[in-house]
Amino acid sequence: MNVNQVLEGTLSPDAAIRHNAERQLSQAAEVDLSGYLTALAQELASEQAQAHIRAAAGIALKNAFSAREFARQQEVQQKWLQQVDLNVKRSVKELALATLGSNDARAGQSAAQFVASIAAIEIPKDHWPELMPALVRNVGEGSTHLKQASLATIGFICETEDLDLRDSLTQHSNAILTAVVQGARKEEPNSDVRHAAIVALGDSLEFVRTNFDNEGERNYIMQVICEATQAEDSRVQQGAYGCLNRIMALYYDKMSFYMEKALFGLTIMGMKSEEEDVAKLAIEFWCTVCEEEISIEDDNLQAQTDSTELRTYFSFARLAAQEVVPVLLNLLTKQDEDASDDEYNVSRAAYQCLQLYAQAVGSVIIPPVLTFIESNLRSENWHNRDAAVSAFGAIMEGPEDKMLDPLVKQALPVLIGMMDDKVVQVKDSAAYALGRICESVSEAIDPNEHLPVLIQCLFAGLSDNPKMASSCCWALMNLADRFAGEPGCMENPLSKHFQDSVTHILQVTERHDADNQLRTAAYEVLNTFVMNSAGDGFPIVAKLSDVILQRLEGTIPMQSQIVSVEDRITLEEMQTSLTSVLLAIIQRLESEIKPQADRSMHILLQMLQTAPANSTTPDIVFSTVGALATSLEGDFAKYMDSFVPFLYNALGNQEEPGLCAMAIGLVSDITRALGEKAQPYCDAFMNYLLNNLRSTTLSNQFKPAILQCFGDIAQAIGGHFETYLSVVAQVLQQASTVSASPDGSYEMLDYVGSLREGISDAWGGIILAMKAGHKTQLIQPFVESIFQLLSIISQDQNRSEALLRSAMGVIGDLADSFPNGEYAQFYRADWITSMIRETRTNRDFQPRTVDTARWAREQVKRQIGGAQGVHQV
Repeated sequence: MNVNQVLEGTLSPDAAIRHNAERQLSQAAEVDLSGYLTALAQELASEQAQAHIRAAAGIALKNAFSAREFARQQEVQQKWLQQVDLNVKRSVKELALATLGSNDARAGQSAAQFVASIAAIEIPKDHWPELMPALVRNVGEGSTHLKQASLATIGFICETEDLDLRDSLTQHSNAILTAVVQGARKEEPNSDVRHAAIVALGDSLEFVRTNFDNEGERNYIMQVICEATQAEDSRVQQGAYGCLNRIMALYYDKMSFYMEKALFGLTIMGMKSEEEDVAKLAIEFWCTVCEEEISIEDDNLQAQTDSTELRTYFSFARLAAQEVVPVLLNLLTKQDEDASDDEYNVSRAAYQCLQLYAQAVGSVIIPPVLTFIESNLRSENWHNRDAAVSAFGAIMEGPEDKMLDPLVKQALPVLIGMMDDKVVQVKDSAAYALGRICESVSEAIDPNEHLPVLIQCLFAGLSDNPKMASSCCWALMNLADRFAGEPGCMENPLSKHFQDSVTHILQVTERHDADNQLRTAAYEVLNTFVMNSAGDGFPIVAKLSDVILQRLEGTIPMQSQIVSVEDRITLEEMQTSLTSVLLAIIQRLESEIKPQADRSMHILLQMLQTAPANSTTPDIVFSTVGALATSLEGDFAKYMDSFVPFLYNALGNQEEPGLCAMAIGLVSDITRALGEKAQPYCDAFMNYLLNNLRSTTLSNQFKPAILQCFGDIAQAIGGHFETYLSVVAQVLQQASTVSASPDGSYEMLDYVGSLREGISDAWGGIILAMKAGHKTQLIQPFVESIFQLLSIISQDQNRSEALLRSAMGVIGDLADSFPNGEYAQFYRADWITSMIRETRTNRDFQPRTVDTARWAREQVKRQIGGAQGVHQV
């Protein structure tokens, strides 16, 4: 293989050449990994090689050590450890370290990433003890390029998500800190080096906790960072404020001295910076302060209940409110009228911070904000009017309702009037502020006095300008949620406005100038109005189904008229929006959708037949089919033969995990709806589900849903589940052995909790199925393993309410299935009584969880009583 030529090919604009070159690299790595790495490392290190070739070599080297999937990543790392000769490893690492000093900055950066990739494997195993000292030496003695690349290497290493590496890095905190602080000092003459150092310092802060606990070291670190906020290079300033944000999040309890001496003043000065990126990071510092103090107050409230230790709380936000809030209010006036909706600028950063400030300090924020509003609401300058309206909306969450209620009542007519402002930005902000009121202070809205004019002005705004669509739609959705009334009510405050609202939304979606964004937003509003309609709106909803189905039918022929990617996106967005409305209609009408069921199912099947590969529409179609099955129950069976081929294809489509996950959930919906009528399809369902469970392509996150699906299938077909019982029981027993260490990652703890919930749900369904089929004796070989699972759950400190509810169901169902006390010895265990009591008496749990625990307690009493020949109630 001509390395130079192949690397050139990986950069080709021609896809065929590029893919061929990438294939050659993959093959070379498989055949001779040592030779492959050596050749690439030599190319990367060669000062005679062209810059773009060296960069390509660096990318290839990095890719040789990285993979998206965790299992694949582990496999790649094992190859380095087991297949590559020690001498080759030494040579490759020496070449990579030498390249850090290259005059070609891109080659140095590529080498930094490559070194970090090897470090991720070797540092946790203590295989490269000389690396960190070498990087420290480079920063202290090396050339400018070597310093910069070495600091970048430290940053890349510290960015890791690998738990083993993160644990190992704390042992190297002194070396890391020595290097990054040395490079970040104001004495460093080269701004590129100083920038690289401050970035690396930000990445390393989590691993230097021991150093931060030492007051002398902490003072020096804070001095270096504070001085960096005053650097001439704005990149260094940005990095410094980024460090302060991280420090506040990690070390809040140590910040009182520094806030008083420096950080109050520095961050306020930073917020006023002409450099927008600096100002945004200084604003984010106060966002972090507010987030931390909100979190601490929540934790301390819980600690008082639990009688645990309170966290340190300094009230930084409250103490600084008089200085910080006026600056934030002034920054609200720095809007960019040309900014896109998703652009994060100073004005939007200030708005976000003001929202958090209101949540952190409560009613303290009201006086300065009201003063600002009074001064700017009638200003000739639209920036000031817009800022005043935005400021009012920003403080709707945090202050006490009794303080906000009279202000909102007074402000509503003014805000509604602002919807007619001559500047669209002001109108948009007024709509958003109204949405905030509907979301957070909705009790202040009088359904007779305010609701009619509020709906009218928001619909007028929706028709006025597409730029306002998002804010008006959000406000209307919040309004509909607020006035939905009690579930099942025949009439609510929306009833008299429902027909006009539906008509208006449909008109908006048909406007000739409506773009995809406006149409999508309008259909979302329609969904919300349908879902929140009262019983007296059912005839309108039923009539609406005709309109939606007609529009959906009209989209089917459009598939053959697509000539561009934009056409396809537009069509898929339209079909998705319309199908979402149909889904809402089905969920609202429930069994009353039956007259439209044939037509609905025919259209949904046509959509599946005409959908191109990798289309997004099957997801929403499957959700809608699931809702239809739930509404029709056994009557859905007549559609199964036509629909099930699409369901099988999705279940077997492991290349599209999102669609596959949707299909697994749909199997649960359909089997629950059909009951025993699902039996003819269960062999295929079980085969697909078991294949997916064994798959190495699908992630572990699929497993809980699959196990839960086993329970749903069992409950649907009752005793007929006997066919699958031994296989499924073996799967459940094996899954029960999966555990996570208490100090493991949150993701792993969450996964294990979900897995145990899936296992419990599966056993619950199986127990009920065998009882219904009068085959409870088939469960007996597995009773002991079921109690082993329940014992594990009882000891799980991270168990969720859902897991406990599921466990209560298993305890009760199993006892109920053997009413003569056959397993009383298991039920007498103290941990059973304790777990039931804990669940039954937890005031934070939902009523259905508590009720399930109470029912389980009664079944346990009967089980123990039955063994004694006494029937207890």
